[in-house]
Amino acid sequence: MSARTHGLGRVGIWAADFDDLSAPRVREAATAVEGLGFGTLWFPETTGREAMAQAAILLAATRHITVASGMTDIYARDPVTAAAAQRTLDEASSGRFLLGLWASHPSLARDIRGHRFGPALATMRTYLDALDTAPFGPPDTAASPNRVLAALDPGMLALAAERTRGAMVLGMPVEYTRTARTVLGDDGLLAITQLCVLSHDCADTADLARTTAAAALPNRRDLLRGLGHETPDAVDSQLVDALVAHGGAEDIAHRVQEHFDAGADHVSLHLVTTTPGSPSVRQWEQLAMRLPV
Repeated sequence: MSARTHGLGRVGIWAADFDDLSAPRVREAATAVEGLGFGTLWFPETTGREAMAQAAILLAATRHITVASGMTDIYARDPVTAAAAQRTLDEASSGRFLLGLWASHPSLARDIRGHRFGPALATMRTYLDALDTAPFGPPDTAASPNRVLAALDPGMLALAAERTRGAMVLGMPVEYTRTARTVLGDDGLLAITQLCVLSHDCADTADLARTTAAAALPNRRDLLRGLGHETPDAVDSQLVDALVAHGGAEDIAHRVQEHFDAGADHVSLHLVTTTPGSPSVRQWEQLAMRLPV
């Protein structure tokens, strides 16, 4: 296992729907993910639970798995607060917390949080500067290097390589994994989050895979054109297949291996189901049997 993946394992779970569960069910689901051997439990931050509080719930419910706030919104807390929270969680969990920072979205920053949305790259760089020099936290703790950037475009990937442990890339085709590895170089951690629809009958889940791909398009159109998808507004079968791993567990395992072959260090699985309010424990079990967890 590469030194870049220290503490993460090779495969993790992206828990996009934990905000739809009660706290007791979140604890049960986290315990299930850990029990199946996955190395990291990732989650986003949008309009549900506050990321640091959610991380505390997950860390308290588990013993050894890494908990990663994969998309911690930089508009949700000032960098001094973020630094103190990271140090607190890192100290309390013996280093099991990974902070993933996200430059947010204009509608979330302006309409939900009431902030002025700034240029993503410059705003993130300024935030990292303040995070590095934040003076507060538990006694005898320093700024933690255990953080990554949620990154899609090459500029954010380059900033991740320069200032953090690496990058988390969500919902992009395998060919973009090669691009991300080139930008990050040999030292940067490359964590990929793969959109998945698991079913032995692809016809049953074709509509769900198509809907999932369509939802991913708004922030990815220009990048997809650069990869040769000339009409990313048309959600054709080629684009669905590029963005969403759908089929049986062996099909998803094959896509994970393709990301590894393209330069990924770690792949987390973002399972999309027809029952988003229920933990996907049975599907996680099927995948754990096929993957190098």
